[in-house]
Amino acid sequence: MKIIVPMAGMGKRMRPHTLTVPKPLIPVAGKPIVEWLVEDITRTCKEKVDEIAYVIGDFGPEVEKQLVAIAERLGAKGTIHYQDQPLGTAHAILCAESALTGKVIVAFADTLFRAEFKIDENQDGVIWVNRIDDPRMFGVVKVDQNNVITDFVEKPQTFVSDMAIIGIYYFRDGDNLRKELQYLIDNNVVEKGEYQLTNALENMKAKGMKFVPGNVEEWLDCGNKDATVHTNQRVLEHHRGDKLIADSVRNSGSVILEPCFIGENVELINCIIGPHVSIGAGSRLEQVVVSNSILQTGTRITHAVLTNSMIGHSAEVAGRAAELSLSDYSTHRA
Repeated sequence: MKIIVPMAGMGKRMRPHTLTVPKPLIPVAGKPIVEWLVEDITRTCKEKVDEIAYVIGDFGPEVEKQLVAIAERLGAKGTIHYQDQPLGTAHAILCAESALTGKVIVAFADTLFRAEFKIDENQDGVIWVNRIDDPRMFGVVKVDQNNVITDFVEKPQTFVSDMAIIGIYYFRDGDNLRKELQYLIDNNVVEKGEYQLTNALENMKAKGMKFVPGNVEEWLDCGNKDATVHTNQRVLEHHRGDKLIADSVRNSGSVILEPCFIGENVELINCIIGPHVSIGAGSRLEQVVVSNSILQTGTRITHAVLTNSMIGHSAEVAGRAAELSLSDYSTHRA
């Protein structure tokens, strides 16, 4: 089994947090989003994952090393592939052409999930979905009476289905997927200016291939600040009871309301922390009340009350009661 992770997007909806860090490497509950994603897939798919192929932009050698190390910790080979232009989902997957062989899972790196993957070997593919109230911003599927997918509809503005595609796909034949993606490129089959995976899926379906929906227990989006803070909350809840607070934390008169993640060498002085707070390594908080927030590494927070906030690496906040979205190396004072 191979996993392909397209993650070359600029993450504009997550700015200012993606100005210095690619969105999939933003930590929630102490780990980068992409690490939680591939970890959950390798844990649940029941088959050994041989390779994790990341499709990235120009993220630099340190990010590439980090991604390869994540794969290796999971017992897989990590490979790096590049998408130089934002030409759509089909183009992004095809950038990892060498990994498109045998059984393949494609997982876009802006979503997390809770599920037990059950891959039906009799099906040509599985597309994981989640029922949502407003599907207008998502691709959706329609199914027949046998639970076989009949239609793929991209961002329907009138209701056709509430089964939203969450961005995780299984293909029994990666070589066939590669050929269908290449067909779109060679014949300039574009929709809304991009090469769309849904067009390749439609072509495959028209040739008799059958796709079925897979269901997830919970879909956690990381598309913007509020969604990412909520995802941090849910991941902490799922791992309640795990060791999430480092032994090196220095606590002077502070109360910690779990679940919280607190990294190495964090100093807490007369604070109330939690619930649902993640604090990166090397941070220092004094006289702070914080809940439902993500504070990245090296933050300095004093005399502040924060909730529903994301504070970037090495940022400083003082004398403030607010919901904040503060970029790396920034200062915010009342």
